[in-house]
Formats: sequence, C-alpha cells, structure tokens
Amino acid sequence: MRIPAHSVCTAVRDDIVAGVHERGSRLTEEVLARRYGVSRVPVREALRTLEAEGFVVTRRHAGACVAEPTEQEAADLLEMRLLLEPLGAARAAQRRTEAHLKVLRGLVRLGQERARRGGGEDLRALGGWFHETLAQASGSPSLTSVLTQLRHKIAWMYAVATPLAPVESWAEHGAIVDAVARGDGERARALTALHTERATSGHRLRLPGAPGRVRTSQRAVNTTGPRN
Repeated sequence: MRIPAHSVCTAVRDDIVAGVHERGSRLTEEVLARRYGVSRVPVREALRTLEAEGFVVTRRHAGACVAEPTEQEAADLLEMRLLLEPLGAARAAQRRTEAHLKVLRGLVRLGQERARRGGGEDLRALGGWFHETLAQASGSPSLTSVLTQLRHKIAWMYAVATPLAPVESWAEHGAIVDAVARGDGERARALTALHTERATSGHRLRLPGAPGRVRTSQRAVNTTGPRN
C-alpha cells in the first residue's frame, strides 16, 4: 500500500521540530525512506513540500538539508503571528459555526480545569488545539494554513515557558470565545492581540546544535538543568 506523501511530510516535519533532524543536516531520500518505512517517491514529494514551507533547503553538491533560519527570520515569525492571530479571531467572530463554538468552549472548560490543577504539558497541547480551532473558525483555509505553519516553525525555533499565570491565560481564552460567540469581531481581535503579545514574551530562541539551551536577552541558559 502506498503511504501518502502528506503523512511522510508530517512525520519528517515533526522530527525536524523535535530536533531529531538537526539544522543544517542532510536529508537523503534513501535514509528517510528507510526511517519511515516508505518508498523514495513520497519522501521526494514530502521534501518538496517542506522546502516550500521553509523547513528544508536544497544546496548545491549536498541536496536537501534542514534549513538554518537566522535570528531575524525567527523574530519575523513572532511578528507575523502577532498580526495574523488577531485577524483570524476577528474573522472567526463573523464566520464561526456552532460546531466551532462547541469545540472552543469545551477546550476552554478543560483548559481552565487543568490550569487550576497545575497541568503543564497538557495545557500546552490544549492551547495549541484551541488556537488551531480558532483559526479554522475563521473560514479561511489560506489563513488557517499560514497560521499552522507559523505554529510549527515557532515550536521549532523557540522554547516556550509554561505560562506564569495559566488560570489567567485560560480566562483570556474564555473571553476570546465569548467575543467570537457574540459576533464581536473588534473585541475578538483586541483580546487575541493582547493574549498573543503576552504569550510571545515567554518565547526563548533555541540555540542551534545545543538541545535544551536557549538565548535570553543576557546569555544562554540551560532550560533542562536545575533551577535555583
């Protein structure tokens, strides 16, 4: 049975984001085909897609390699998200369906419950699902696709600290959903802009070739080591 190229693309992208394939490393069709248990055809198609998304570059004499984005390119991603997330929320207020609202409200209830209990990784995953659903509610496949790519790239380039006040963060999610449910696009835009700006402050640029280490405004620190 032929494995769809999009499934291979997702697997390779996830491994790039997780650091399995390090920045600048070669991505040969033969090795990837063995790793994912597929033929070279879907691997070739997946690499083309990932190159279009910016995760892969083709170098002379080396072939496909994992991209090595600059700090400026990484900073641009956060700025783009600050502009596009509020736009998606404003459109969601006008185009959302009852099914979207049901999912969003369910995620908010679950997120608020986990936040009160002090959930960590669960909250990060729930937050991702929330913003993905909010983007889908915008009714714009193009915008949803761009926001999805931004989230993948930001997860690849940045380490994200657990929100210092998760209860307040999920209260903000709830306020956004209330604005979307009322069809108040401007309030949904403003609330999402504020929420995204606050969340962005917790991002720390990952250092290439140094797993668990990030760049701060002063120096690199090891996020996996003990904290005083």
